Amino acid sequence: MAEDIVISCTDVVKRFDGRAVLDGINLQVKRGETMIIMGGSGSGKSTLLRLIIGSFAPEAGDIQLFGKSICSMGEEAMDSVRTRFGILFQSGALFNSMTLYENVALPIREHTDLDANIIDIQVKIKLELVGLLEHADKYPAQISGGMKKRAGLARALALDPEILFYDEPSAGLDPVTSAQIDQLILDLTRKLGVTSVVVTHEMDSAFTIADRMAMLDKGRMIKVETREWYDELRKLSHDEAAGRSVQDRLIRQFLRGDAEGPITDRKDHTLLERTLLGDKPDGVSTMPSLTPTR
Repeated sequence: MAEDIVISCTDVVKRFDGRAVLDGINLQVKRGETMIIMGGSGSGKSTLLRLIIGSFAPEAGDIQLFGKSICSMGEEAMDSVRTRFGILFQSGALFNSMTLYENVALPIREHTDLDANIIDIQVKIKLELVGLLEHADKYPAQISGGMKKRAGLARALALDPEILFYDEPSAGLDPVTSAQIDQLILDLTRKLGVTSVVVTHEMDSAFTIADRMAMLDKGRMIKVETREWYDELRKLSHDEAAGRSVQDRLIRQFLRGDAEGPITDRKDHTLLERTLLGDKPDGVSTMPSLTPTR
């Protein structure tokens, strides 16, 4: 039903310097689900996230949050919408000059008129949810990377959001800490009933927390399906996958992290064609590494 859709992207196009980074994106996220947005480097997943949170506007198409288009919203109306979602940035994005307690308290003080004692209770509840209450008086420089992620999540929860956005929540973490973050996301989803949108290329994490998964490739949305569909595809043997479409084999290669397949074949062919035509391949300099002095 329409009221169950909290995020809707319709034919979204975003260009930078005339180049389409996102081209005709369609995506709907249901209330209470965890949606994984995945794809290789440069596929446009972080750009899509920034569009959805209103950091910039698309050149074409429409994006709706809670049934309202954000593309033509004024700043005041957009600020009101932003209080209904929280964001866990890749680095945690904590203020280094503030304690963890002060970091979590900041959005509550900025956006509400609650009394100090109520704010104190709210902050302690959020820190307890992520297991950091005993570290409330520490500064970001005094805690580990995993703890910074959890503190950033506590701050994202400060205003009791309906949607949580996660930008690479497992990036830079060891496997055990990454698994703890995954379990924390699952636990918060169950306890709070929030809708979660997670941008990641960590497949172990994705398959642990996802309800549905969306695959981006070169700025296009090529598949939005259930976790079970993606899991079945990645488990296909090489011979079983041979009979599938190029698109399915491309997705399977990404899910499995295989060294050979449609993704690498495409890159190799593109590089060869550009080299033969005399163009400079990406990342390859035509200048000598040392400039002669005479």
